[in-house]
Amino acid sequence: MTFNNGKEFTLHEEIATDLDCSTYFAKPYRSWERGQNENANGLLRQYFPKAIELVDITMKQVLDAVDKLNNRPRKCLNFKTPYEAFENLTGVNVQKKMGYALIT
Repeated sequence: MTFNNGKEFTLHEEIATDLDCSTYFAKPYRSWERGQNENANGLLRQYFPKAIELVDITMKQVLDAVDKLNNRPRKCLNFKTPYEAFENLTGVNVQKKMGYALIT
């Protein structure tokens, strides 16, 4: 897992321990060291352009964008959607669970 150098990652050692993974810090001003993060930011900008104030975005708008992004096939997943890849690995249908969570 690669982090920015922000203060929000001061507990990175706990995160690494809890997730049992290696962690790295990107060097300042080297966005290419965080390729997946930068790609995700670009995809999110399709729904939330920089001109939008984030405080004005509703939870429904966020969940709609997440759902659309997770239904989008990805080359790195052999053109499966993130939802399909997750279900194949875990047997859990996240879309169904999210739907139940939103209903209650």
